[in-house]
Order: sequence, then structure tokens, then C-alpha cells
Amino acid sequence: MKPNAATKPVLLYFEDELESATRIGHSAGLDIQLIKRHRFPDGEIKLRLPALLPPQVVILRSLQQPNEKLVELLLAAQTARTLGAQHLTLVAPYLAYMRQDIAFEPGEAVSQRLVGNFLASLFDALITVDPHLHRVASLQEAAPLAQAIVLSGAPLLSDLIAARRNKPLLMGPDAESAQWVAVAAMRHGFDHAVCHKVRHGDHTVQLELPDVVVGAREVVLIDDVASTGQTVAQAACLLLAAGAASVDVAVTHALFAGDALAVLRSAGVGEIWSTDCIAHSSNAISMAAPIASALAEVLGNNTAS
Repeated sequence: MKPNAATKPVLLYFEDELESATRIGHSAGLDIQLIKRHRFPDGEIKLRLPALLPPQVVILRSLQQPNEKLVELLLAAQTARTLGAQHLTLVAPYLAYMRQDIAFEPGEAVSQRLVGNFLASLFDALITVDPHLHRVASLQEAAPLAQAIVLSGAPLLSDLIAARRNKPLLMGPDAESAQWVAVAAMRHGFDHAVCHKVRHGDHTVQLELPDVVVGAREVVLIDDVASTGQTVAQAACLLLAAGAASVDVAVTHALFAGDALAVLRSAGVGEIWSTDCIAHSSNAISMAAPIASALAEVLGNNTAS
């Protein structure tokens, strides 16, 4: 180690994630430092990291709109190694490219495996929140790292729902949402069920309500991510037609691409709550404290000399 080199772990962030970095840094007791970014006229990017880094470095990058950010991580991680980092942790509250876990058609790239291996080649540890793992049992299968930690927004969303709704019925819009609905329901003893979905392409799905009495109940639709909003909107319409007093939405990742919010509102959705894994006007829950706890575990187990 160079004389007078800082030894305290540091969290590096990009300018567009200052607020998230500040919350996580405060909760974890870490100093935060900016990765400066410049774009050339031809679209290439240049990064500048702090000139001297401690042995343990955390890089924060949530991976919505991921393609350019993956290049940023390549440049940032490898540069950090040259500046003194011996152990690198990626905090990616939203982890992209997890849905394509098999080749559905001959010749398709299995992006989950490819991107997971790419990240594992750059980092020593990964912390993420509710990754969309469907046909794999663990994050390590997607990203083969010794330390691959999965956190969930479901418990904190459940706490929020308990504070704002009276004995709600939690509903998952499809079978893939069942794991998050079950976790949220168990925390406060809520009734819960899951819709049945038949997909016809990227934007067309057909839903059926489960055999459950909706009555005049307050219903909250829960999922890990909302993208186009089509599935959740269809579920909301069915629930309101079945007599639900209200339908709200709680998601970990607020992608809400295109006119997704308008789609949900037109379907009769009331409140929309999300975690701050992706910055959005619907953010109602901060994941800073759980992420800080995970960082304490990772950094405590990997004291570099």
C-alpha cells in the first residue's frame, strides 16, 4: 500500500445517482466520491475516478437502461483496480438482463448468464434487490460470485401497506410475482392470491382472477418490477369489475416505460408505491438501510491489507 493511502472503504457513484449514494453512504458510514463522466461528440465516454483509492471500493450503479452503464462498469471497475482497489463490490439495486435465462428460440443469447459472467469478471461481490430470477434457484447461478447478496423490497413495502390500508388483500398479477406476494403477506398476515397470466407477445397478456372473494376489499397488486404496466393494469380492471373497493400498486422497481403510468391510472389504479432502487416519483421506500447492512457484511468479511 502507498504511504498515507486511505484505508477506509469508499463508495463511488455517478452524478445521476447522487441522492441514492448519499442515503446509502450515510446509512453505511461510507464516504462517497464521484466518478466524473464525459461524453465525446461521437458517443464514446470518458470516466475519471479519484486518483487514489483504498483497498475496498464500492461502486453504485442501478442498471435500468443498462447498455451504456455496462460499459461504464467495465471502465470504472478495471480503472479502480489500477488505482489501489483490491476488493470491488457492485451495488446494483436494479439488476438488468435477468429475464432471459434460457434460449426460448434457437440462436437466442442467454443474456442472464452472459451479463452475470461479465459482472463476475469485474467485481468480487454483488448486492442487488429483487432480481428477476425465474428458472434459477440463486443469484450465484446467474452471477457466479462468492458473495452475491439478494435483498428484497417486499418486507418494507408490506410495512407501508399495513400503515396505509386496512386488512388489504395482496394480489400478484402473475405466477412470477408469487414469491414477492408471499413474503409481503406473511410479514403482516395479509390474505393473498395470484392471477393466472397467458402472454401473447411483449405487450399483450390475458389474465384471469384466482378463485378468491374480492368483495369490497382494498386490494394491493404487488410485483418486483413494473415496466409497460399492461399486466398490472389488466389485473386492476378485473379486480375493480369484481367489486374491489380500491386497487393500489406496490413494486420494488419502478421502470414504468413509456406511458405506463397513464395506463395504470386509466385502469383505475389509486396509489402507486415503489422503492428507491430506481429513482421515480412513486418512490415511497428507501432501501438504503438494508443495503448498508449488506455492505457491512461484505466489507467486514473482506478486510483487505
